[in-house]
Amino acid sequence: METPAHDDLPTPAQQALDALAVNAEDQRALDTLAHSDVLVPVPDDAVDGEGADATTVALPVLEQPGGDSVVPVFTTEGEMAELLPFISRYRLIPLGALAAQWPDENLSLAIDGSSAHSLTLTSQGVRTLLAR
Repeated sequence: METPAHDDLPTPAQQALDALAVNAEDQRALDTLAHSDVLVPVPDDAVDGEGADATTVALPVLEQPGGDSVVPVFTTEGEMAELLPFISRYRLIPLGALAAQWPDENLSLAIDGSSAHSLTLTSQGVRTLLAR
């Protein structure tokens, strides 16, 4: 049975997230995710030029209930608009490159936080699973 093509087909990154929801050890899905570009929100109040250096990224940090800090990233503009409708700017960064420079502090990474295929990793998980 063939499904009609339409714009809301899952991206390879979203397919990898779905696979990881079933099997967190799926190496192919982890590789796909590590090589996927993600949207990193840039707060509208960020100074122009801040974070313009391609080797550094100002990470947006959200405080969660309970005091945990999480960095939200997204696989598509639609996913970002769903959770952060007030953010209009972002940087497109390979997830593996972001993971390779992940800070040592206790900072989690949430991918597509408001969706059915969301994935949240601890700082250790980010460095272990996604840094390629």
